[in-house]
Amino acid sequence: MFSIGQTAIISMISHLFFIYITWRLMICINFDPLIRRGREKEAQVLILLVTIVVGTGVSRFFLDFLQWSRDLTYLF
Repeated sequence: MFSIGQTAIISMISHLFFIYITWRLMICINFDPLIRRGREKEAQVLILLVTIVVGTGVSRFFLDFLQWSRDLTYLF
């Protein structure tokens, strides 16, 4: 049971960390030429959703890799 709790908290922290890192990187990109006038809010929501998708995907990769490295003990 304790292991499930540890996995849950590590997953939550990892997702939030990578979403934050992705958000910081997305801010550096100049999207102004791609945004129509009057559509700033929609563009911000789109950037937020892309940030969540990319950050979660990267986090999932690292969490899977961590789990696979733990599972290597069952190989031998």
